[in-house]
Amino acid sequence: MDLAEAAIARIERDHAGTLAAVDACADAVAADWPGGLATDGEAVRAPLAAALADAGVLEAAPALLADAVDATGHVLRARPVAAPPYVVVTSRGPLLRATIEPGRLVIGLETFEVVREPAVGYRRLEGVEPTVTLEPGR
Repeated sequence: MDLAEAAIARIERDHAGTLAAVDACADAVAADWPGGLATDGEAVRAPLAAALADAGVLEAAPALLADAVDATGHVLRARPVAAPPYVVVTSRGPLLRATIEPGRLVIGLETFEVVREPAVGYRRLEGVEPTVTLEPGR
């Protein structure tokens, strides 16, 4: 199992409740979009950030990040907090970042995707899609 697979497996196993909360928040944000599409990234990000904060997801994010790093066999250089640079909310969903020995581990809890047809905008994904990447160290 590679680094990304190990992190995703741990997230899905130990943080299913957090993933469900992210999913519910994204559903609530997208519920009233005309045609299921939002055309303004800030109109997605701001209400999503507020919903995630109200649901306690942002508060839970540092523990999720720490567990994902642990699953990779690496150690965090610093204790993560529920704020940048560790936890940010983008127009696609929450993004968690940690610096580990080989580089920067980036975990996306993607709930929205950018589409180009029928118009440029954001569309709700089916569920939450955790992604994990490792950016090279500097």
